[in-house]
Amino acid sequence: MPHQCTKCGVIYKDASPEILKGCSCGSKFFYYIKQEALDKKKETVDEQLFDALPQDIQDKITELDKADKDQIERDIREITGLNDEEMEKPVILDLESVKVISPGKFEIDVVNLFNKKRPLIYKLEEGKYIIDLAASFKASTDELSRKIKDPDA
Repeated sequence: MPHQCTKCGVIYKDASPEILKGCSCGSKFFYYIKQEALDKKKETVDEQLFDALPQDIQDKITELDKADKDQIERDIREITGLNDEEMEKPVILDLESVKVISPGKFEIDVVNLFNKKRPLIYKLEEGKYIIDLAASFKASTDELSRKIKDPDA
């Protein structure tokens, strides 16, 4: 008997402790969903989401095994420098500041670009880097401010 939170829509499996304790969003109200209806809904949503993906991505989608998941977690720890205690909290990986929509067309995450708690350059892999333009702009404006205050510097 799966249940769906009325507030956030998260679906919990049969006998999930969240049904008794309450959802992670704070709500304690759930809809009962028949298993057949849930299976049909998942199938429809999964097909729609999958069909919306570009063909090259559809071809590359694979199920990650435990070894791959462990490797990803080790890589995240290495990149972020988080210890075991800090990894207990949710980690949001949002490294992409400029997303290529199509050739010559980009989507820019301005908020992410101007975040001050990031290093200047991220190395993603050999030959692929993300450059933090905000840090460059900040350094330039700080230098400019100093020159305005003390023109002889």
